[in-house]
Amino acid sequence: MALTGRAALLAALSSLPVGILAPSWTGILAVNTPLTLAILYDYARAAPVRKLQFTRTGDTSVRVDEPAEVLLTVTNPSPRRLRAQLRDAWPPSAWPPGTEQAASRHTLTIPAGERRRLTTALRPTRRGDRQAERITVRSYGPLGLAARQGHHRVPWTVRVLPPFTSRKHLPSRLARLRELDGRTSVLTRGEGTEFDSLREYVPGDDTRSIDWRATARQSTVAVRTWRPERDRHILIVLDTGRTSAGRVGDVPRLDAAMDAALLLAALASRAGDRVDLLAYDRRTRALVQGRSAGEILPSLVNALAPLEPELVETDARGLSAAALKHAPRRSLIVLLTTLDAAPIGEGLLPVLPQLTQRHTVLVASVADPYVAEMTTARGTLEAVYESAAATQALEQRRRTADQLTHHGVTVVDATPTEIAPALADAYLALKAAGRL
Repeated sequence: MALTGRAALLAALSSLPVGILAPSWTGILAVNTPLTLAILYDYARAAPVRKLQFTRTGDTSVRVDEPAEVLLTVTNPSPRRLRAQLRDAWPPSAWPPGTEQAASRHTLTIPAGERRRLTTALRPTRRGDRQAERITVRSYGPLGLAARQGHHRVPWTVRVLPPFTSRKHLPSRLARLRELDGRTSVLTRGEGTEFDSLREYVPGDDTRSIDWRATARQSTVAVRTWRPERDRHILIVLDTGRTSAGRVGDVPRLDAAMDAALLLAALASRAGDRVDLLAYDRRTRALVQGRSAGEILPSLVNALAPLEPELVETDARGLSAAALKHAPRRSLIVLLTTLDAAPIGEGLLPVLPQLTQRHTVLVASVADPYVAEMTTARGTLEAVYESAAATQALEQRRRTADQLTHHGVTVVDATPTEIAPALADAYLALKAAGRL
C-alpha cells in the first residue's frame, strides 16, 4: 500500500482542531478512524496491479542521439477502472541527461476490460544494447487516498548503432575514386595493375607505359593505361584491448576507430573490393566476413554496436594469427590500434614480419589533440613541465611510426575528427599506387 499526499493532508487538517480544542486520545481516534476506514476502502477499490497485462512493440535499433519510440500496450482485465501512474524504466543512457523523469513516467486511465497504448520516447546517448528495466505501476483508488503498487518485467531491447559521423566525407572520397577509376571527364588514370586500354602518347606520360608492339603496328606512339585494382580483399582489424578504452575528447578511442572503419568499408565496397572485419584483444570479439557490397555496412554497424573495450593487454601474437587465418590470400590488413611505444615495441613489432611478408599492412591510430596543444603551453612552471612531457610523448609516437614505416607499413596517425578521412585517403593512395 502507498499513501498519497491527499491522505497526509487530510490527516494533518483533521488533527489540527483536535489538538487545539480537545487534545485527547479520544479526539485523535475520532478523527483518524474515519480517515483510516476511507483509506482502506480506497485501497480495496483500486484496480489490482498484478493482473495488468503488458506487451511491447516499436523500434529495435536506432543510431546514437537519434529518437526511437517503444510502444507499451497496457490491458486492464479487472472489473475496476484503473487510475495509475506508470514508470517505464530504462538505463540512464537511454535519454539525454535530465530528461529521464519526464520521458519515463506516464499517467493513464483505463476502464475495466479495455487497454491503452503508451509511447516511451528514447534518445540514447551511448551505443550498445539498451534493455528495458521493470515497469512500476501505482494504481490509485477512487478517493485518491491510497494506492496499490507493483512491478512487471516486459523485456525489450533497442540496439543503439554507432553514429557514423564520418559519413559526410564519403561523397568527396567517392568522387576521387571515380577520378581514379577513369569514369569522369578528368580522366585521371591510376597506376593499378589491370590493363585498361591503349591511347596515343602525350608529353609527360611515363615512358615505361609505352607499348612498343602496338607502337610498331601504327604510326604513333601508344601507351598503356591501367585501371585500379578491383575485387581486392581488405581485412579491418580492430584492437579492442585496454588502449582502446582511453578517451580522446568526449569519446573512447575505440569509437573513433569504429567510425574510421565504417568510412573505409563504405568506400572500399563502392570501389569493388571485399571487406571483412575482425575485432580482437585476447579473443575474437566480433567477426564479419563474406558479406556482399550491399550487406557489408549494415553487418558492420550491427556487429560494432555492442562492442566494448576489454581492460586487458592485447595478445599481439594471437591477433596476428587471427588476421592471417582470416586473410588466406594477399590482402590489405588495416590495423586500428595505438602508436604507444610499449604495446607496439613489445607486442606488434616482433610479429609484424608475419603480416608484411604476405600482405600490405596499414596501421591507423587515434591521436590526442590535447597533447599537441600542451606542447605550446608556457607561462608557469607546471605549463613548461607539461609542454616537455607532451613533446616527449609526440616524439615517441613519431619514432614508433618510423619503426613501422621501416618495416614497410603505411602509418596513419590523426585526431578523432581526422582519422576517418585520413584513413580513406591512405586507402585511395595505396589503390592508386597499385599496392593492394
